[in-house]
Amino acid sequence: MRVAQLAKAAAVSAETVRHYTDLGLLRPSREPHNGYQNYSADDLQRLRFIARARRLGFSLKDIQVILARADDGGEHCGEVRDLLGERLQALQAHIDECQRLALVMRNALDEWADKPHCAPDGRAICRLIEDFEPPLDSRPPTPCPAH
Repeated sequence: MRVAQLAKAAAVSAETVRHYTDLGLLRPSREPHNGYQNYSADDLQRLRFIARARRLGFSLKDIQVILARADDGGEHCGEVRDLLGERLQALQAHIDECQRLALVMRNALDEWADKPHCAPDGRAICRLIEDFEPPLDSRPPTPCPAH
């Protein structure tokens, strides 16, 4: 199978196939006469596995480790379970932080509702932000990253 065929069979983009190949997650053979990459049924299985693992929240580094252990014939399902538990815990902490930040933002918008617009005057950049007092019991909010 060529890149486009593999991508179509796994419902991913050709760029994704090339990226995973560059990372060593897929290992196509090379045609000796033209250098084209040929992907096997094993590559299709690996690609589908990678797609499922990504949908579960595993990083590409996690997947590299899992595939390396599988290639070595080692038992790794317990490690996968533990790793997913860690990812879930981290995700929940991130959700909690985003919810906390959303509350701080709602409070700021409520507080700013009746305040006038103003231009920087040499003493202030934006009075809305400079006059806002975040909750004392919280650390500075961090923006939630876009995914």
